[in-house]
Amino acid sequence: MSAQYKKLYRPVEGRMLGGVCAGLAKYLEIDPTLVRVGFVVGSLLGWFPAFILAYFFMWILVPDETKLTTDLTSS
Repeated sequence: MSAQYKKLYRPVEGRMLGGVCAGLAKYLEIDPTLVRVGFVVGSLLGWFPAFILAYFFMWILVPDETKLTTDLTSS
């Protein structure tokens, strides 16, 4: 039995800023626009500092697609 794992990464295609929303959307298998709208709505509801911190932490911690493919080809 072969288990296929999903991997969270920031894709090169479909980025607006850092690729965090596009990566989350790809991981959750939903439209990136929904994730972006969720970030905007959450920010308007007063969660702006938390969303900005979460975005920048994910920008730093979630690997870029180019680095991910480089790691896979070097192994």
